[in-house]
Amino acid sequence: MTGTRLQGLWIQAMPVLFVLLWSTGFIGAKFGLPYAEPFTFLFVRFVCTLAVLYLIILLLRERWPSRPALWGHIAVAGMLVHGAYLGGVFSAIHLGMPAGVAALIVGLQPLVTAVLARPWLGERLTGRQWVGIGLGLLGVVLVLGEKLDTADPVQLFSGFGVASLAFAVAALFGISVGTLYQKRNCTEMPLTTGTFIQFIGAASVLGLAALLFETRQIEWTLTFSLTLLWLIFGLSIAAILLLMALIRRGEASRVASLFYLVPPVTAVEAWILFGERLGPLALIGIGVAVTGVALVINQNK
Repeated sequence: MTGTRLQGLWIQAMPVLFVLLWSTGFIGAKFGLPYAEPFTFLFVRFVCTLAVLYLIILLLRERWPSRPALWGHIAVAGMLVHGAYLGGVFSAIHLGMPAGVAALIVGLQPLVTAVLARPWLGERLTGRQWVGIGLGLLGVVLVLGEKLDTADPVQLFSGFGVASLAFAVAALFGISVGTLYQKRNCTEMPLTTGTFIQFIGAASVLGLAALLFETRQIEWTLTFSLTLLWLIFGLSIAAILLLMALIRRGEASRVASLFYLVPPVTAVEAWILFGERLGPLALIGIGVAVTGVALVINQNK
């Protein structure tokens, strides 16, 4: 009986654990970026992740995609879902954007995906979803409005500028378009080997970006090394395997329902670890945006 109860508690905790793991990705960026440029940091992370994931694939004897065209589609999806998304997030934080604000902006992904799915996949938006989209945008406006710094037109916002915001928006559209591309072209993707191929696509894009735009220098401090290990094993491996387990149990919808909690969880973590403080208007904005995302996600259940 005790074993059954423990198993039940573990199953209930899995979606929450996944969201907690996902939120620490923004915190890991904050910890590691003082020691490496964003594209270089991510390239090293993905190369190391590929080595670990390949060993797991061999151990589990997972099957590979049978069609060459599917390999290509999976790689393109990886360039968008992992490469553009993480490259944009890490660059935004590198340029000064608070981790909580970055999490909030890219956390609008369900809203953008719902809007793009209308012309791309022919999906209709309900009135409730339109309300959610409006609330999500209003929430971001409130958060950015509190950060607005009219005394510094170069920075525009307190601590970060337009370039940082542009990277965050690019990350948002990268994961949104990548999600739709994957939904349309990668329905036969095996989870483990498909993720491996996605990481190859992401590593290729990020490696090229590092080669073209960065010095590729890394300061191998203890903080950076521990952060890198966490992002490899805690995020790229544990979170993906946890998601895979949830999908196989048919509980992926529970993860989607909790995904809108990532921005406030990240904001709390960033406040505790880095002293990133959000004022009353920003906190209200996060609440409004989270409500909007919740309306869109729950409508799809």
